[in-house]
Amino acid sequence: MPFTYLKAQSNYQNKIWFKAPANSQIKDNPNGWVNDMEWLKAIPIGNGNLGAMVFGDVNQDRIQLNELSLWSGSQDDNDNPEASKYLSEIRSLLFQGKYKEATALTNKTQIAKGKGSGHGNGANVPFGCFQTLGDLRLNFGKSDSYKNYYRELDLINGITTTRFNQNGIDFTREVFASHPDKAIIIHLTANKSNSISFKLTLDRPERFTTAIEGNSLLMYGTLDNGKGGEGMKYKTYVTPQLNGGKLLKNGNQLQIENANSVTLIITAKTNYRQHYPDYINTGYEQELASITKKATAKKYIDLKKSHIKDFSGFMGRVDFNLASSANDLPTNELMAKNFLTKNEQAIYPLYFQFGRYLLLSSSRTGGLPANLQGIWANKIQTPWNGDYHTDINVQMNYWPAEVTNLSESHVPLIDLISSLSVPGKKTAATQYQMKGWALHPITNVWGYTSPGESASWGMHIGAGAWIAQHLWEHYAFTKDKAYLAKIYPLLKDASQFYLDWLVKDPKTGKLVSGPSPSPENSFKAPDGSTAQISMGPAHDQQVIFNLFGNTLQSSDILNIKDKAFINHLTDAKNNLAMSKIGSDGRLMEWAEEFKEAEPKHRHLSHLFALYPGNEITVYKTPELADAVKKSLEARGDGGVGWTFAWKIALWARLHDGDRALSILNNHLRPTGDVDTKYDSGGGTYYNMFDACPPFQIDGNFGVIAGMAEMLLQSHEDFIELLPAVPKAWKDGHIKGLVARGNFVIDLQWQNGKIVSGFIKNKTGGKCKIKYGDQILDFNVPAGKTLNFAQSFK
Repeated sequence: MPFTYLKAQSNYQNKIWFKAPANSQIKDNPNGWVNDMEWLKAIPIGNGNLGAMVFGDVNQDRIQLNELSLWSGSQDDNDNPEASKYLSEIRSLLFQGKYKEATALTNKTQIAKGKGSGHGNGANVPFGCFQTLGDLRLNFGKSDSYKNYYRELDLINGITTTRFNQNGIDFTREVFASHPDKAIIIHLTANKSNSISFKLTLDRPERFTTAIEGNSLLMYGTLDNGKGGEGMKYKTYVTPQLNGGKLLKNGNQLQIENANSVTLIITAKTNYRQHYPDYINTGYEQELASITKKATAKKYIDLKKSHIKDFSGFMGRVDFNLASSANDLPTNELMAKNFLTKNEQAIYPLYFQFGRYLLLSSSRTGGLPANLQGIWANKIQTPWNGDYHTDINVQMNYWPAEVTNLSESHVPLIDLISSLSVPGKKTAATQYQMKGWALHPITNVWGYTSPGESASWGMHIGAGAWIAQHLWEHYAFTKDKAYLAKIYPLLKDASQFYLDWLVKDPKTGKLVSGPSPSPENSFKAPDGSTAQISMGPAHDQQVIFNLFGNTLQSSDILNIKDKAFINHLTDAKNNLAMSKIGSDGRLMEWAEEFKEAEPKHRHLSHLFALYPGNEITVYKTPELADAVKKSLEARGDGGVGWTFAWKIALWARLHDGDRALSILNNHLRPTGDVDTKYDSGGGTYYNMFDACPPFQIDGNFGVIAGMAEMLLQSHEDFIELLPAVPKAWKDGHIKGLVARGNFVIDLQWQNGKIVSGFIKNKTGGKCKIKYGDQILDFNVPAGKTLNFAQSFK
């Protein structure tokens, strides 16, 4: 039978909590919007479609709202039909070492047609921007003092609760985002009858109208399409349900007087899907009306029960605890203490579960994937448009999906990849006169697949191969052959593009990719110029090799009879230029040993093959693994939020858990810096959001993926247990991590040694498990739990 878990941390296990509100009433700029630091004290909730930041203020509360599809902009043609004419000339210049001339020609001919992403400020250009839906404000008409304040987020049940005493009355407010009922629910109670009175308003910084419809508060509007016309439409309802008291209507606000309890049901929808020709148009307003009618017909207790059953069903799959983790400190104080001690063990499982919570809250089947800020943004112009960056960020968002037992949350990304293959085929054909589908470093909900507006970063042609890794990984973990058959054409078409794209290096005869950068990095070229574009950057070569390998494995599993394509792909894979070790012992980032313009650069793109790839491993390719280690040493342990995450995972793959923990502690550094200052380093905000800076959710997700790698690895042909557990994590347990092959693992260890271990697989299967120096074979019966720990000496 499964092991008995270690004693729970305390009543605060799996809870983020605070002793103070987020002070949303503070107004520090001309239009009265709350500054970012107050927003970064609020608590996030989400159901994969609707999101909210809950401030928990006493006298004037605020619920900042998001709807994941709410984007400005519109579909646009950014492919450049003239680009292909210049590829041969650019490649020739690069092979000749004329980087200055090649860079100039690339920047002139290989960029997007039109305005691209608006240089990261796309709110009013066709690329668009993910935006705030607006703010629900609850004005209680008081300025009275209060005591016994407490604010928490229960990560397992997905409910945020605020409690306080004011004028001798105990007040409680619960807020959650229900996936089953497609609504945000706010429930206000007091321990004295007729004690709840407040005014209710909705607003956003621009493009909105508010009104009263029936007993509901309504807000609606139309965003800018970036072309001088109307873009996406949205509509939001807030419907109060009262126990006692009365509801008054006053212009465009509602007023509640002397209620015993109040439930507010928030529903919202956009007409995003109606911008696509295959959409079955029942009308977004009719859909919203139906959602609202169903949710408002239910009692609060029933809404809460269905939400808890749904949410905890996912969150409860994993339980993580470290023995020395008793904690009775508010979360912000716990982070501050850990900054000093570097060993507050309560914070690590808490942060791990918080990352899982954020992924589940911002990525659910049938919706869009989590963007740069997940589902939470408080601006019209969100940083970097709140888009999908495909040169690390959206991939990192989904690194933890499978291993932390949230495979269903991976599906929205897979759906996005499938949708991007359609405009991606047009980009491949128009931009490059090639087959298959292509993708570059940025995309959005409108299907943008063209290069960026600057080739130095926007020519990242490896994006398609990198993001396609997720198509394979979902199969590798689930072993769902029906799914693999469905996505195989996507892998094949992605591979087909690179078969057309690759060219022979005249010096080596090997196939190389280019012109292309190593994402966002620069080098000193032999001609004296600072350049980004070259032929055969290691990152491109690695992701293409990974794609070809995954496509070939898929064709074999599915018994695909396509001899000509498979032979062509096999030959190309075998002839790709591979990763090389430089004269300094480091893994080379470019095909030649260029001097780095920024030796401590935040990107680690050329280390893909170690993680998240598996072409370099400590067992299979020890020399290359050592070269990766030297590269990491040279890069240093600093960085922005997502850089910390990647370094944690890389050091875990190198089996150095203590180094990974050191970087994890750096990442957990409390910070108040909300600006985009890469040189100031990353950290963690008051509410545990990742400080890139500014807030960028990939760090939250990437860090917990790295933590999982410290405890379990399955990227080779065996499952390895505790490969990089830090010495400080002396005693602990982890339940519910998933290894490739759909094996679910429960582990308990004491003094760094496993004392209990169980494995299960719904469909059953054979696997190899490595612990220490032993590798043992196991046959796991379908649906049974197998005790394997006793087999290891």
